Amino acid sequence: MRSVFLLMMLSLSACGGDAPSAPGHAPTMAPTDAPATTDPHAPPGATLGTSGPGALLGEWGIALDHRDLATRPGDDFYQHVNGAWQESFDIPEGFSSYGAFTQLFERAQRQVRDLVDGTRAREGVAPLPQKVGAYYDSFLDRTAINTKGLAPIADQLATYRQMQTHADVAGAMARIDFAARAPIGIYVDVDAMSPDQYAVYVTQSGLGMPTRDYYLDPSFSRQQDAYQTYLATMLRLAGTPAPKDAARKVYALETQLAQIHWRPEKRRQAALTYHRYTVEELEVYAPQLPWRAIFAAFGVGTQAHFVVRENDAIQQTAALFDATPVQVWRDYLTVHALGQSAPVLPETIEAAHFAFYGRALSGKRAPVPRWQAGIKALNDAMGEAVGELYVNRYFPPETKQQIDELVGYVKTAFAARLEAADWMAAATKAKAQEKLSALNTKIGYPDPFRDFSSLTIIAGDAFGNQRRVRQFQHQTMLAKLNGPVDRNEWSMLPQQVNAYYSRSRNEIVFPAALLQAPFFDPQADPAVNFGAIGATIGHEIGHGFDDQGRQADARGMLSDWWRRTDAEEFEARAMALGAQYGAYEPIKGVFINADRTIGENIGDLVGLTTAYDAYQLFLDGKTPPVIDGLTGDQRFFMAWAQVWQRKYRPEELRRRLAVDHHAPAAYRTNGVVRNIDAWYDAFDVQEGDALYLSPEDRVRIW
Repeated sequence: MRSVFLLMMLSLSACGGDAPSAPGHAPTMAPTDAPATTDPHAPPGATLGTSGPGALLGEWGIALDHRDLATRPGDDFYQHVNGAWQESFDIPEGFSSYGAFTQLFERAQRQVRDLVDGTRAREGVAPLPQKVGAYYDSFLDRTAINTKGLAPIADQLATYRQMQTHADVAGAMARIDFAARAPIGIYVDVDAMSPDQYAVYVTQSGLGMPTRDYYLDPSFSRQQDAYQTYLATMLRLAGTPAPKDAARKVYALETQLAQIHWRPEKRRQAALTYHRYTVEELEVYAPQLPWRAIFAAFGVGTQAHFVVRENDAIQQTAALFDATPVQVWRDYLTVHALGQSAPVLPETIEAAHFAFYGRALSGKRAPVPRWQAGIKALNDAMGEAVGELYVNRYFPPETKQQIDELVGYVKTAFAARLEAADWMAAATKAKAQEKLSALNTKIGYPDPFRDFSSLTIIAGDAFGNQRRVRQFQHQTMLAKLNGPVDRNEWSMLPQQVNAYYSRSRNEIVFPAALLQAPFFDPQADPAVNFGAIGATIGHEIGHGFDDQGRQADARGMLSDWWRRTDAEEFEARAMALGAQYGAYEPIKGVFINADRTIGENIGDLVGLTTAYDAYQLFLDGKTPPVIDGLTGDQRFFMAWAQVWQRKYRPEELRRRLAVDHHAPAAYRTNGVVRNIDAWYDAFDVQEGDALYLSPEDRVRIW
C-alpha cells in the first residue's frame, strides 16, 4: 500500500516473474510435509512441485514433454526446452503473461488462502490470525463495499474540492491517510553514503501510466487513448463537471511530468541519484514547493538533510506544480485517489480501473477471482503477519539448511572466479573478496517478524482497514529514523516468489515461497537444483558486482574501490554483453534496451556461470549418471531454461520492453548460454548454429 508522497523504491535489485504481488527472482519445490497442490493449468493428474510418476516436472525435475525436439539446442535453446509447452499453453484470462514463476505464485496464493480459511474454522483464534481473517473477509465482502458507495472516501474527495491555493494542494498531497498519487515521492531507506543509518529520499513520481515513454512515444497511441478514456470515466464517476475536459487537462499535466522525468536507465545509475540537500537548500533550489510544510506533514520535518534522486527533475516538477492551476490538481488528485483505492470501492470504479490497467495496458481478458485479489491485498497490507503463519506451516527447517549449503557452494565458486580474473589487479581482487566475504544471506523469513499489535482491523470496513494499514505502515517506516539500521529487516515477504540483492546492505535474500519447484526440490536431480536455484543464488551474488553493485563496498557504501584500468576493462566487457542484448528484437522494430537491462543481464550470465562451477564443486570429480539420455551438464542448462518458461500477451510484452529491467524470458535463456563454453560442449553446438558465438566473442565478466 502506498502513502501519499511515499514511493517504496528499495535500493535493491529484484528479479522476478508475473506475480502481481511484487519485485523478485528464483524458485524450488514444496516442503515435504505439505500436501501436493493440483495446478489448474497442468495436465490431468499432474501435481505442482512433486516428484514421482505423473508429476508436472517429471521424475527428476525437468518436464521432458515440454520440449520441442525438432528445434536444435544450438539454434534456439529456449524453444528446444519449452517449445511444446509454448505452442499448446493458453494464458489464463486473469493474467497478462504466464510461466514457471506464475505457477509458483498461484500455489503460494492458494497456500495463503488455505491458511486464512483454516484459522477462520477454529475456535479461540489468536489475535494475529483474527486480524488477518478480518482484513481478508472485509475485502471479499463486495456487497458491503458496493452498498457503501463512495461514502468511505467522501472526506478525501471533499478535501480536494475545497482546495483554493497551491499550499492547500501540497497539504492534501502530503496527507498520509489519503491514498493518491503525487508528483514527488518521499520515503525512508538506508543512506547509500552512510549505510549504518537511514535517510529520507525524495524522488520523481506522479505518472498514471508506467513510464514517460507511454506519454511521449507515438507507438503507444492506443494506450494513450485508453488512458484518457479511463481518466474521463473516473472523473465522471466522482461527479466531476465536464469530465472529458477535466481528463484532457489532467492528461496534459501528466504529459508535462513525463517530459521532465528521467528515463529508467538513467534512474538506475547509483552515482547519478544521490544529491544531499538541507531544507534551506531545497527552498533555494526548488522554491515553488512548500518543503517545510510537506516534510512536517509527512513526519520528517526535523531531519537535517534529504537525499534527492533525480535533482533536476525535482526542480522542474516544483516549477510545474506552481504553474498548474489548482483546479487541475483537484481533478488529478481525485482520479488517482479513486484508482489507488479501486478494489475497496464500488464495482463501477474497479471495473474502470481494470479496463485500463488490466485490459488496455497488459492485455488481460478478465480480472482474477476476487479471492486472489484479496490475497494480494492481504499480503500488501499485513504481509509479514501472513508470512509468520506461512512459514510455520510450509517452510521446514531442512529446506533452510539445504539452501544454506547451496549458497556455500556458489559463494566458494564465485570466490574462485574472482581470484581467476586475470584482468583485475591484486588490490582490486582483494577488495572484491572482502565484499564477497561480508555478503549476508537471508533465507526463508525475517527474524523477528513485525509486530502488528498496534494495528486496528475492523470487520466489514474494507476501505477503513486499508487507510489504517497505510498509516500503520507509515509510522513503521518513520520509526526507523534516528536509529541504527535494522539488519534483520526484509524488503520482501516469506510468501513472495522472488529474491533480491540489496546494494546498501550487501545482502542476498530468498523468501520461503521461492524455495519450491521448479527452483528447488530436495528430491530432484542435483543438476536441476544447481541450474535453477543455484543459478538464482549466483544471479543475486552477481548483482553485488554488476555495473551498479560494483560501485558499493563491503559495507554497502557508494565507493570507488576499483583501479582505473580494472574499471575500464569491466565496462568494456559489460558493453560487449550489452551490444548482444541490444541487437535482440522481440517485437518487430522494438529492441531490448541494453542500458536498462544490463544489470540483470550481467546477473544472469554471472549466476549461471558460477552455478555451473558450483555444480562441479559438488560433484567433486565424480561423473553424474545419464538420466533419460541426458547428461548432468545437459540437465543443468535445461533447468535454467525451464525456470524462464513464459508466454506473454502482446500488450504485456510491449509493456515489459518499455519498463522492465529484465530481458524477456527467451533472451534470459538464449542470451546467457551462448556465452558459456560448457553449454557448447554439453549440446555439441557448432559453428553455423544460430546461437553460435566464436570463443573470442563470448563475454566473460567474472
